[in-house]
Amino acid sequence: METNATPETDRRPTFPSFQEIFQTNSALAIPRSTPFFMDVTLRDGNQALRKPWNLREKEIIFQQLLKLNVQGIEVGFASAGSQDFEACSHLSRLAPDRVVISSLSRAVEEEIELSWKAIHKAARPRIHIVYPVSDFTIRNVLRISEKQVKENIMRSVSYARKFAGNRGEVQFSGEHFGDALENIEFTIEAFRAALDAGADVINLPNTVERYRPFLFVAMIRKVAESLPQGSRISVHTHNDLGMATATTVESFFAGATQLETALNGLGERAGNTNTYEVAVALHNCGVNLDLNLQAIYETSRIVAHMSGVPIPEKAPLIGEDVVAHRSGIHQDGVSKTQNLKKGAYRAFDADLIGRPEGDRIAFTSQSGKSAIFEILNTAGIRVSKEEALRLQPALKSRSEKEGGGELSLEQMAEELQRLRSIES
Repeated sequence: METNATPETDRRPTFPSFQEIFQTNSALAIPRSTPFFMDVTLRDGNQALRKPWNLREKEIIFQQLLKLNVQGIEVGFASAGSQDFEACSHLSRLAPDRVVISSLSRAVEEEIELSWKAIHKAARPRIHIVYPVSDFTIRNVLRISEKQVKENIMRSVSYARKFAGNRGEVQFSGEHFGDALENIEFTIEAFRAALDAGADVINLPNTVERYRPFLFVAMIRKVAESLPQGSRISVHTHNDLGMATATTVESFFAGATQLETALNGLGERAGNTNTYEVAVALHNCGVNLDLNLQAIYETSRIVAHMSGVPIPEKAPLIGEDVVAHRSGIHQDGVSKTQNLKKGAYRAFDADLIGRPEGDRIAFTSQSGKSAIFEILNTAGIRVSKEEALRLQPALKSRSEKEGGGELSLEQMAEELQRLRSIES
């Protein structure tokens, strides 16, 4: 039976090629601009907590953000309720002159006005308006025409501009930008309209992470090249597939100068982009940062305690286990490069983020003589490489008998004494 129906495979979106994304002349170049970190912990992070913070708790987090030296802080969603309004107002009054203070609002005039009332006492207030731009959301959630979408964006941004005047700023976020591949040309048109209406910053959120980072980054690059030169572009990515850090870092190299991140990666569902991971990744790439990286480790502990969201032991940078080395091959490399600027198995220096401990070597059934040599000598128990080699079988056997786990210093010292007694 013949049919005119389009095969399902024909309706799949066309993805850009590797060559289209990776431009040899610019991919390795470091942007001249310094990334502007807009923190969203007190808004996006807080709203996702099982027990949102009260005013006192928000102020503690706020002060820690100032210690980290972030350039912008979204202090809340002022129109969400009296508690949010009060928090936005209070924190705005505490903000130093250098920090941009933002409140989120839907494209609703009453909410925009409440946002301004809540943050207008800050030296650098910003009204942040969010409105959907993806074809899927326009058709299935808003259920209006693209023309109406554009009109609503222009009306809300213009209204916010009247309040902000020459002192404040207006940021427009195209919600679900990551889903806007099918109508990217309209989305760019909507962003141009927002700029024409008075927006200072255009934010491109990966509201729900669905695809590979290169696809989102290619979209960022297209927007950056399509908007007027000098347009300030921001990214806000979520971590649904675990790739938010990569997406945000690469977006900076594609033209985004503002990076919206959250402490400990807090946020809806799998969370927002983790501030620490983005910062250290950019640092490792030679990007100049205005952040106080030394405050990272301390901040991570405070946020974990106050949020009730524990830090996984394997969490990058701040997890308990990420400085531990137990494999014999790894331990040998760590031992031989411990005094070099670049370690064989060290992605970052612990003191860079204010972490009190660096590479930690532990002996298990998988370890070798280098671990024995380093552990015992560091503890003040002098052994030679040859003696460590002779001791390794006994320690390996003991570890295996006890389930293959780590041996304590006392257990290792016992086996060393036993070996020396036998040999003497």
